[in-house]
Amino acid sequence: MNRIKLPGKERNKKILLIILIIIAIGLLFREYNINSRNRQSKDNNRVQEDVERTVVKDEIKKNILDEEKRNENITIEDKGINKVNKEKKVYSNRENDLYNDAYTLFFSHDYDNAISKANNLISEFPNNAMGYNIRGIAKAYTGDYNGGLNDINKSLEIDGDYGYAIFNKALTYELYDNMDESLKWYNKALEVEEYVWSYYGMSSIYGRRGDIDNTMKYLNKAIQMDQGVKAVARIEHDFDPVKNFEEFKKAVYN
Repeated sequence: MNRIKLPGKERNKKILLIILIIIAIGLLFREYNINSRNRQSKDNNRVQEDVERTVVKDEIKKNILDEEKRNENITIEDKGINKVNKEKKVYSNRENDLYNDAYTLFFSHDYDNAISKANNLISEFPNNAMGYNIRGIAKAYTGDYNGGLNDINKSLEIDGDYGYAIFNKALTYELYDNMDESLKWYNKALEVEEYVWSYYGMSSIYGRRGDIDNTMKYLNKAIQMDQGVKAVARIEHDFDPVKNFEEFKKAVYN
């Protein structure tokens, strides 16, 4: 059988073939970039949605803490958040003032200024665990996952029993969907102190998984410690997979 010969010189055919290959590679590269951007956009949107949900929860938590503060007439740093750490560390008035400013800015969702105030604290007192911790969680809320974890880890290098830093490490992992690590660090936080929001954090993770038994195990403990938890649980989307169970309804809505 005779081979069919295309018209044109062999050199022109090769040039045409090379051009077609380059065009094909360009199209594949373009498709890859589009898919990568779409995946990154979805990841960013997911993190932003998680941050927004957590902001709402934190606003309610802050209201609960503020109410407790008014009732007990004590400072933020005397809260159960850092109960164990307070017994070990004594900070100057200047350190506490800078920290409380950063803390208040963080819970006002002014993360950039919270970071700036924490920078001032760390600049003046480079071994202050509170400064690295509050700066770390503020960075995490602005989307700086690695920077946030690095600061929180630095805080724990200074004081390994700092309960609030251990809690924030668990919260950061939860915020970025690393649930197994989050559970591990919530458990570590509970080894240091019984903090209501550590129980709540574990409960919300199990809620996402549809594990009603473990959801209620930790949620009931949180509610026993603070009835204000019910208000947070009612708006918590993490509990959507279990919210129709009777035990959840009785615990949260009664």
